[in-house]
Amino acid sequence: MERCHRRYEHRREEGIAIAPSLHTPVVFLPDEATDPLHHDPRSEGERGKTPLGFKVMAVLCFVGSLLLVPSIVMLLLGVGDAFSKSGDFSIMTRVIYVIMAVGSFVAVITFVVLGVMLFRFRRRAARHTAETLMVLVLVELLCDLMLYGLTVDAAAFVLAEIVLIATLTYIDPTLSQERHLQRTLRDMEVREEAEEGTLGLDKTGKGFIELDFFNLFWIFVICAFVGDMVESVYHVLVVDPGHWQDRAGVLYGPFSPIYGFGAVLMTIALNRFHNAHIIVTFLVSAVIGGAFEYFTSWFMQFAFGAVAWDYSGTFGNIGGRTNVFFMSMWGLLGVAWIKLLLPFMLRLVNLIPWKWRYTVTTVAAALMIVDGAMTLLALDFWYERLAGHRPDNALAEFFARHYDNAWMADRFQSMSIIPDSSTRTR
Repeated sequence: MERCHRRYEHRREEGIAIAPSLHTPVVFLPDEATDPLHHDPRSEGERGKTPLGFKVMAVLCFVGSLLLVPSIVMLLLGVGDAFSKSGDFSIMTRVIYVIMAVGSFVAVITFVVLGVMLFRFRRRAARHTAETLMVLVLVELLCDLMLYGLTVDAAAFVLAEIVLIATLTYIDPTLSQERHLQRTLRDMEVREEAEEGTLGLDKTGKGFIELDFFNLFWIFVICAFVGDMVESVYHVLVVDPGHWQDRAGVLYGPFSPIYGFGAVLMTIALNRFHNAHIIVTFLVSAVIGGAFEYFTSWFMQFAFGAVAWDYSGTFGNIGGRTNVFFMSMWGLLGVAWIKLLLPFMLRLVNLIPWKWRYTVTTVAAALMIVDGAMTLLALDFWYERLAGHRPDNALAEFFARHYDNAWMADRFQSMSIIPDSSTRTR
């Protein structure tokens, strides 16, 4: 990294810029407005006109906020029904209705604020507003799944998240100021770091690794695989000796997403604790892991009526969703992960040739997303069938034919679907 910057500064002092091809010299002009390293504070809105792309996105935000108004009205009506017909709705269903209604109202206001920030060309404020909106949309998606299952609205929420991610990439001020220079230096840095085996390390020193998509995705994949293997072996050796049970959490592949997401969460939370005392790391890991396990169990039950594990009757259990033993296991895993396994994982990922890493990651991410989406659909239709609802469309018939109740029970051997325990309104 330092060699790349020294090389760039040396050429800059000689009046030469690095061209995209890394071979063609370009003479720097004396006007500092052409200097890619020069930061002009007026570039975030005070200077010039708002680009057309920002105006278009601003208009879309205003339109999106208007389109949410009917949804808020329907949600308010649903809240009214939930409280007026208390016998037909559980307390949890009413709470989720209220959360979704409040979230939708806040989302409308946030959409308007984002539109104003984009229209005024305030990149930094727009970025923070878009990040807030992404969290709100995610909360709305989870509530919608728990109330209605997988519907067109859920697909709309997913699409909104994708659009917001693309918007963040476009409006980020750091990307707009030095995009060309960063691409050039990044190619040089990646080549050198890949050769040195240090690619992916956090160069600021605040954490151990860079929390970018590439690192986090492969952490998810590797840990989902290892977690499934460890849990399966633990079951056949300890829980039910001699009896193999499929512990996978997706339709295809030996992957258990809870371990993948848990590892990503642990990495994000513990990245700054890589030099902390082992007891601090253990306690933070235990709390985060236990909370994540509890939330996952709670969400699966209320969204799909699925009970994937039940620790009732065990020492220190919390609602049967986690207990002291497994929280301690999360603590030990966190210590082992951040102290020992994460450096090994980084070296393992760096074995992917740097020229192929983005292509391989893109293909693998696409396959994992398809597998995850099909898994959610299969669980949703499994729930519908067990709840007594016959397939009423081509998609439901497809899953009933290829992933019937017997197939799903054999694939998800540790999971039980209990429709009466969900919070769905249908």
